[in-house]
Amino acid sequence: MNAATEAGTLNRRAALASVSLATLLLGLKVYAVIETGSVAMLASLADTGLDLIASLVTLYGVHVAAQRADEHHRFGHGKAEALAALFQVALIAASAVAIAARAIMAFAEGAPTASPETGIAVSIVAMAATMALLAYQKAVLARTRSVAIGADNLHYKSDLALNFAVVLALVLDRYAGLQGADALFGLAIAGWLGWGAWASASHAIDQLMDREWPEEKRRAFLDVAATIPAMAGMHDLRTRASGAHDFAQFHMSFPPETTIGTAHEVMEHIETTLMAAFPGLEVIIHPDPVGHVDQEGTLPAHIAERSEI
Repeated sequence: MNAATEAGTLNRRAALASVSLATLLLGLKVYAVIETGSVAMLASLADTGLDLIASLVTLYGVHVAAQRADEHHRFGHGKAEALAALFQVALIAASAVAIAARAIMAFAEGAPTASPETGIAVSIVAMAATMALLAYQKAVLARTRSVAIGADNLHYKSDLALNFAVVLALVLDRYAGLQGADALFGLAIAGWLGWGAWASASHAIDQLMDREWPEEKRRAFLDVAATIPAMAGMHDLRTRASGAHDFAQFHMSFPPETTIGTAHEVMEHIETTLMAAFPGLEVIIHPDPVGHVDQEGTLPAHIAERSEI
């Protein structure tokens, strides 16, 4: 199984686990909202309902992204993950607005929370189950770097904090006599969700706009490239990510007398070395004669320094 296929399988399993958990928690929280009438619990229910929809979209997104390149999508389907992430962002933003509106209404009404014990018990169960899912998603993300699973992971991190907030809100509202704590926490949760939506949207848009790799990743790539003698003539490096797939393209210089066959062998060796260091990477190399450097690209400085030693 190659790296891309393995990443697709892992992402699908993580998405299925997310769907299963969201379905379980949705049922528990519907019961808790009916029993307590809590705004914070209602916020938690709304978030879980959106998590279920978002997880289903994520499952479809990672399924499409894992498909191999075809004649109509020569660079693969990786951006389906970013599209799925943006859909999740839209749902989260809508949820945040609705929760904030309900919290403001609860402030005006000033009604106490009923049966807080039910809400507390459901929230504790939700926290335990969510922590297990987060641990599994973390292991998958370490191997696939999926933007869709990353967005889903962010949802459940916020859900973990949200459930803790529900417990605290119910305790303060009912047992500490701080009326309005439930609504206040609901409003704070809405703000948390809005901030998470912004972070997820930024990451997804970066992929859709073919933003360059983060500086530390480009530096790691150049460090590997610096160990390959033939890469001393490298220039005009361009990088991008599409789902779990990475793309890097650059120009490199060859002496004028180099045959096409020799240049091809050198470039294949370079591609093999780089792809071994970066699983899921696709490399495109353009050969140039020595002395020719495109106006928009320059030789990476630390590679040039090593080539002079």
